[in-house]
Amino acid sequence: MTVQVINKNRAKSSNPGVIALFTEDKFQMDNTRDFLSKNEVSYVQKILKNKKKNKENIISLNISEKTTLILISLKKDLKGSGVESLGAEFYSFIKKNLFSDVYIFAESVKIKPGKDFIGRFMHGLKLKSYEFNIYKSKKIKNIITVNLIGKQNALSKKNTLKFKALEEGTFFTRDLVSEPGNILHPDEYAKRLIKLKKHRLKVTVYDQKKLKKLGCNALLGVGQGSVRGSYLVTIEWKGNKTKSNPLAFVGKGVCFDTGGYSLKPARFMEDMTYDMAGSAAVVGLMKTLALRKAKINAVGVVGLVENMVSGNAQRPGDIVKSYSGKTIEVLNTDAEGRLVLADALTFTEKKFKPKFMVDLATLTGAIIVSLGSEYAGLFSNDDKLSKQLLEAGEKVDEKLWRMPLHKNFDKLINSKNADMQNINYVGGAGSTTAAQFLQRFVINKTPWAHLDIAGMAFSKYAGALNTGGATGYGVRLLNQFVEDNYE
Repeated sequence: MTVQVINKNRAKSSNPGVIALFTEDKFQMDNTRDFLSKNEVSYVQKILKNKKKNKENIISLNISEKTTLILISLKKDLKGSGVESLGAEFYSFIKKNLFSDVYIFAESVKIKPGKDFIGRFMHGLKLKSYEFNIYKSKKIKNIITVNLIGKQNALSKKNTLKFKALEEGTFFTRDLVSEPGNILHPDEYAKRLIKLKKHRLKVTVYDQKKLKKLGCNALLGVGQGSVRGSYLVTIEWKGNKTKSNPLAFVGKGVCFDTGGYSLKPARFMEDMTYDMAGSAAVVGLMKTLALRKAKINAVGVVGLVENMVSGNAQRPGDIVKSYSGKTIEVLNTDAEGRLVLADALTFTEKKFKPKFMVDLATLTGAIIVSLGSEYAGLFSNDDKLSKQLLEAGEKVDEKLWRMPLHKNFDKLINSKNADMQNINYVGGAGSTTAAQFLQRFVINKTPWAHLDIAGMAFSKYAGALNTGGATGYGVRLLNQFVEDNYE
């Protein structure tokens, strides 16, 4: 479904077919008198009085043979992400009711629910309108036209740029996560990232030959069973003319995960195309920062591999030497994401000397057991960084919940044969021991946070701002985090 937004000072005709007005809480009609006749207001009030009380925020009714009225109730405490969620709800409503040409009278907003209300409302609507249907042979070109009437719809130039950048960055992330594994394998992924150069991003691709020379054997071990290449890709944005150390974001990019010889069950293995969602969030964020010309220096680093089964694949029990020099006993080839991130984190810290590192990964099923699809897990060695991320997540409704790290967990991943093993065979604390593993590769005590987004990156059902499938989780969260604390 395509949404076309048109800004106008007035309606093209005196009787547009479907009009939308904002009302006060519980559909109080005081706001609507400038837009409806006395008879229409009286008629609507009678209908509302006879309607059973419900918790709906949006209702519609016919006020004449030719005109349908949509009323959007604005709660008294509406603010922040609630405005965007209401815009998304409005999109679902007009889509469900097959309204194709809607006139929103922006000046019916009489209360003051924050700056750029209409802009945030439309931002939520657009985010909700995303669909991934490029592989459907039958192309249905359904277009919903939303006409914004009145001067109040004017957005500040800053927010116009910001919302557009966020939408493009989020949609790019969703596109990447939605692609099937036969299309978006590591070779293709690396090629798509090179195209980001057109947005003034510096993109550097480290292929297998370069990675082998660097000693990134933990990452390479994951991908060695695939006919596709393995890559580490860096994406740099320099929006600050000073030579300040960059903000660093690191993503797990396992384009398809069979589990390797520690093979996953067949049921739901098809979902493992989204095991690269952490990298996609980093990529979408970097595109967003470039499009809105963020006045910061930042780098995104993604490790791109495919975890397959073959005669050359990594075996359970193999020992590899990571980029850091530390050795890892690979007891389970399905605990592969932490191997990719191990090399990526140390590489990022050593090469870029960042102010902090935030990594994102669909790392463990255990985090879904803990937090479901409401929160991503946050693990960090820094209280200030954690607080900043938690606050940003609350603002955009991409929530985080801080989980523990402690030296006592280290004994669960110590190995008799190497410096560490990649899983905890004792059982329990699966997400924490994975994060504890990653922390060992933050060598120079750089402030670091690990976001386990396994329950948030992909949804079988629709969320507040998505229609199900790839959510784009992380792009808006990290953009808000950057905006609030580093610009």
